[in-house]
Amino acid sequence: MAEIRIGHSQVYAEQLGLGANAVGGHNLFANLTDETGKAVVRTALNNGINLIDTAYAYGNGRSEELIGEVLQEKEFDRSRVIIATKAAHVPDQKGIFNNSPEFLTHSVEEALRRLQTDYIDIFYIHFPDKETPKNEAVAALHRLKEEGKIRAIGVSNFSIEQLKEANAQGYVDVVEDKYSLIHRIAEKERWPYLKQHHISFVPYFPLASGLLTGKYHLNSLQEMSENDPRRQKPDFQGERFEKIIQAVEQLAPLAKNKQATISQLVLAWYMKNPGISIVIPGAKKPEQVADNARALDIHLSNEDYQTIDQLFKEF
Repeated sequence: MAEIRIGHSQVYAEQLGLGANAVGGHNLFANLTDETGKAVVRTALNNGINLIDTAYAYGNGRSEELIGEVLQEKEFDRSRVIIATKAAHVPDQKGIFNNSPEFLTHSVEEALRRLQTDYIDIFYIHFPDKETPKNEAVAALHRLKEEGKIRAIGVSNFSIEQLKEANAQGYVDVVEDKYSLIHRIAEKERWPYLKQHHISFVPYFPLASGLLTGKYHLNSLQEMSENDPRRQKPDFQGERFEKIIQAVEQLAPLAKNKQATISQLVLAWYMKNPGISIVIPGAKKPEQVADNARALDIHLSNEDYQTIDQLFKEF
């Protein structure tokens, strides 16, 4: 597996990472345990996955704490692990974001403490606020980068206009945004700018809440209760849901030919996609991480890649 350089930085990571929102993300998921969360991180590191993507918003810092505890264990070498984290959420104020230089500087210091490390490989502004000029926010991160406290600068959930403002001095190394085979608007809206400015791209929700794993079928909606929150999502409604399921079902023969699951096939497609630097599927259980890691062994030909691409072209 090739290592990918993150933007203009000196950070290099493997193409498959771990999205750690279910590691300590007690505010996001029910029935999580800290021990299982740490086991998820250990399994990733023991299966060729060296980038762990977390955020303050995942458990209000608890995810970072658990990852920090794992990194203190003797079997792991901090220098071989790439830690990405994010901040913008104001504590105890739901839906309020802060990108001010003071807030971001304090957030980095607090993240360093929780992670029990003296540097963060990638630090993202998690969401834009309404007040702070984005170039000023990124300039604060650039100062922290010069001090050695962070190694690469990222932004997440920014509009293209906000991204351009943030990158006015060319300091942005990486963008993390929603993208999957069924959410492909970034290809036209963002990728040309990112390519022009040598900015890496990391998609979140790459398996689209499970829709790209093969676990759903055309009758799945009938099996959901009326108050199931998935019913409120456009992807789980009407004709769009049917088209997604039909496209996913057509992946089955190719997955079987590769002796892979549909999830692994989809992850392999992302890793072959020239517009994507690193893919970060999440996992609630260690066995899910190990299963995802097997995607590293799947070889897709150019024809395989184009076949999958065409199945989801309309999305």
